[in-house]
Amino acid sequence: MSHLDSRPSTRLEKSAYLEHLERESLRFRDVLAAADSGLPVPSCPAWMAGDLLWHLAGVQHFWSWVVSTRPDDAEGYDEPKRPDTPEDVLAFFDTASAALQAALASAEPTDPCWTWSDDKTVGFVMRRQALEAAIHRIDAEQAAGVDVTEIDARLATDGVDEVLDVMYGGCPPWGDFSPLPHYIRVDVRDTDTSVWVQLGRFSGTDPKDEVRYEEDDIHVVADPGVEPDAVIEGSASVLLARLWRRGDGADIHLAGDMGIVDHFRTAIHHPID
Repeated sequence: MSHLDSRPSTRLEKSAYLEHLERESLRFRDVLAAADSGLPVPSCPAWMAGDLLWHLAGVQHFWSWVVSTRPDDAEGYDEPKRPDTPEDVLAFFDTASAALQAALASAEPTDPCWTWSDDKTVGFVMRRQALEAAIHRIDAEQAAGVDVTEIDARLATDGVDEVLDVMYGGCPPWGDFSPLPHYIRVDVRDTDTSVWVQLGRFSGTDPKDEVRYEEDDIHVVADPGVEPDAVIEGSASVLLARLWRRGDGADIHLAGDMGIVDHFRTAIHHPID
């Protein structure tokens, strides 16, 4: 991952991540508490609303355990059993969410902590879980058929950086990224922030299953000091929702070489438009 010192940071303060985590988790909970647990989740076709609630409950339960116990890895985690009734799933979520918020509040972002990322700090968990709750809150609103509310612009800007850098642009230790001399600039309109993406190719063999990968890829980089081949521009919340396949991207503007944009679409396995 490309956490380069020369890149302007989009990171928020601890208090901001905790506030967003609390607010987004509460909105998620309240929307699903009032919805039929059998409603389909449009953005996750395999799930019903009850599955969505259980998913985030499990995620928050897991990370509260990680931050509270500071294990060397995730092997010692005992998967909880899903309760039988929607009311009990909701109660489990309430307990897990409160535990995660308490664990993070008592820690510092720089504290060492196991994560699946190269970033082995509590700060990674704070950032990831605030954004996880925000994206699944959108899922909950879409499933319930209520108006989808915007994500806070600063959190969403940080989320644009995270999804491009960590989720799409991360490189496992068994793989290699071969850069190409092509760049896309993602302009976040409402926070006057830009995220630069370099196109390239990923190659490597996953040692777990011996599967060989050769595919288009991206890396987030510092401003290379050249004109971008293409520009993707929009508001923070719209860009983040589109990158996570939760929005139609109606507010997004594309300019420049559309062939480069197509490469970008392929690299993130998503038809950005």
